[in-house]
Amino acid sequence: MSESTPNVSRSEYTWAFLILRLFIGLRTFLAGLEKFESNGSYSFKNYYSNMKNMAQGITGASFLPLWATRNFAESLGYLLIVLGALVLLGIKTRATLLLTGLVYVGLSFGLMAVQENEGVAWLAIYVGLIAGALALVRFDRFALWPSRSS
Repeated sequence: MSESTPNVSRSEYTWAFLILRLFIGLRTFLAGLEKFESNGSYSFKNYYSNMKNMAQGITGASFLPLWATRNFAESLGYLLIVLGALVLLGIKTRATLLLTGLVYVGLSFGLMAVQENEGVAWLAIYVGLIAGALALVRFDRFALWPSRSS
């Protein structure tokens, strides 16, 4: 009896990657946008207040110094918005997914330091999705500016 292997066409991988790319891009973009919100309104004032509280909360409940948490927090929303938009548009997708994954690993580290296990579990799902997307990035056929070897 011959061993059967699944017959998956390249277009199925292309569509699978596109769905992953859209989800990761939207989630990342909206996660950044959320940082600017307070009581239903969005502003830079809200952003800096939210990020100050986040940095102080992590520093107060962990070994991480305030200068490190503050620098990470103050850039976080902007990074998430830019990376989310780049992933959505398919601009240098491989590099953008790698950077996005590293941001989520950084967020996970902060939550690990304060023993926020539920948040770490949620972020682990995103990290896994990004790793899966990186494994499929060679099937990125709908990019505005594809990675060199895509």
